[in-house]
This record gives sequence, structure tokens and C-alpha cells, in this order.
Amino acid sequence: MTRSDLMPIGAFARRTGLTSSALRFYADSGLLPPAEVDPVTGYRYYATAQVERARALRRLREIAMPLAGVEAVLDAGPEEAARLLDAHLARIEGDAATARQKAAAVRSALGGDRAGLLIATVKGPVLADAVEQVLTATAHEPGMAVLGGLHVEAGGEALALTATDRYRLSTRTLAPARPAEQSWSGTVDGDDLRAAAPEVRRTPLVRIEAVPHGIWLRLPGREDRHCRTLPERFPDHRQLLASLGEVTTRATVPKEPLLRALEEHPGDHVTLRVSGHAVTVGPPDDQHPGATVAATVRGEPLEIRFATTTLYPALSTAIGPDVMLDLRGRDQPVTLRSADRGDLTTLAMPVALDHPV
Repeated sequence: MTRSDLMPIGAFARRTGLTSSALRFYADSGLLPPAEVDPVTGYRYYATAQVERARALRRLREIAMPLAGVEAVLDAGPEEAARLLDAHLARIEGDAATARQKAAAVRSALGGDRAGLLIATVKGPVLADAVEQVLTATAHEPGMAVLGGLHVEAGGEALALTATDRYRLSTRTLAPARPAEQSWSGTVDGDDLRAAAPEVRRTPLVRIEAVPHGIWLRLPGREDRHCRTLPERFPDHRQLLASLGEVTTRATVPKEPLLRALEEHPGDHVTLRVSGHAVTVGPPDDQHPGATVAATVRGEPLEIRFATTTLYPALSTAIGPDVMLDLRGRDQPVTLRSADRGDLTTLAMPVALDHPV
């Protein structure tokens, strides 16, 4: 390598976005040693081939990765590097969630959060189950944080929880031990609720209170949990539900055999063929028979195509041994309900539907 192939530390700093002092630090730590050091002047020179490593190093430090972690990522293969990055991000998210909860507890102790509006008092295990079931229909999309939230509606004698990723809509209605003081609705951050669910499950009775910018889950004998509300408007799911057509075909199917048939289906898309006394799970074409599950079917024979990632979670969260499918036509949304408990309902969109929720 000739001197013409090298660049001085200042030029290298400009190309990589690192300061000269940072480059000296990373050289001394062994992460990014210069390609050559002038023995007389001590000037440091870097090679063009080092630019990408330096830029990757800068980006990793920008997400607060420690030096040991940076070195491991830079020296790893693509799959191992991705695993290390995911583990680091999980730690950051966990630390942030812990910090938010501690900050909320401090505010409460300092009198910054007075008792809020009572939304409902609910059995902890029931609430935790409902939150985890309904949140399977959420999604994390850039610029659409509301799709990662759970919409809560309290009023009268019911507490309704709803979530959607625009291709599924899942909702469950609970009968609270104590109803709301007045009607309230808001969309609560799904990640905050997921983090709180284990403690909620261990609490016999949970009091839910609405406060500005969030809700409090009051957990007697445990540390209360604060969950943020999201400012974005939740999709108008009521209008969608009201616009659904009449059910033309209803099938009641044992859940576990239907899930096994989906698990054994290799493709990204699956076709349900409902007729006679069975539901057949197969590929989109008619060349292969697929797996047949015995069912109770009323109405017209019908065939409908889904993305597997839409249908499987909708089925897996059903309560009880059986699931009821309400079908309205080839390209119409399908309602999945727990056959013995209708309080958990998921609306699944077929792949032919042009417009999601």
C-alpha cells in the first residue's frame, strides 16, 4: 500500500463522521487502528477500505453500544451481528421501560399524579389474558405508532379492548367488577401493557385509572404500573364492524387440529375451503388436496384465501377448544370467535381485500 492510497486523520474524520479525537481513542482501544503511522512525525493515516468499518462503529456508538459490544459486532458474521444488535436493542428497550416506570412512581410519590378517573376494576388474570390476546393484532410501523397500541373503551357495564394491524382487528369485551365512573376511551401503548401484564396477572383485582397522557394500573400489594396513551387517532373500527355484510356461512371447528393444519402448511398464503362437514386447509391452487378438519358447517360452500401470518395468530388466541368462523363471501372479512365465549372476536382480512382496516 502506497502513501497515495492513504488519507490523513482529518480527511478520514470528514469521510466517516468521527472526530479526530474519537479516531485516536478508537485507535488506542484497538477498535480502529490506523493503516500506517509515520515513525518520525507520528501522523496517522487510514485506508479507504477502513471507511465502512469506521462508519459502522460510529452508528453503533450512536445507539449506546459499549466498546466490547461494538468490537463483537464488527468482527462477527452477518447473522451473529444481527443477533447481537437485537440483544442490545432489547436491553435498551428494557432499561427505558424500567426508567419510565420508576419516573412514574417518583411523580406519584411527589404528588404529581393524583388519583385518576376510574375506568374499571377488573380481575388481574382476566385482564392480563385479554391484553395479551388482543395485542397479537398490533403492528409496529414507522409513522403509525397507533397500530402498536390497544384501544380501550370504558362505559356502562363493559370494558372493550381493541387492536388492529390493518389486516386483522381483534377485540375483547370484559365485564368489570366495578364499572367506569364515566365513559372514557383512549389508545394505550402496547409495549407498556405487555411489560405490565405479568404483574397484572399476579394481582387478584386491578383498578384502572385514567390520568393525563396515560393510565395507572393500581396493583394492591405490588408496585403500580403506568402505561402511556398515544396521541394518534385510532382507526374507525366501529364503522368497519357496522359495515359488515350478513353471514352466509358459519363453521365451528376444533381449534387444535386447525392450528396443526396451518403449521404444516408450507406457504405464505393459505386457502380455507368450507363445505359439507369439514374445513380444508390447502394451497391457493386446486392441485393439492390440503389437510381436512371435521367441522360443523351451516350455509353455502365457500373458499377464501388468507396470508398465513394473518390467520394463524387470529386462531391461536381463541379461548377454548373450538373456534367459530363467520364468513360473508369470497373476498369479505371473516370473523373468528371463541365458540363457547364470544367476548374475544378477531376480524381477519382476506388477501383479495384491496383496502385494509
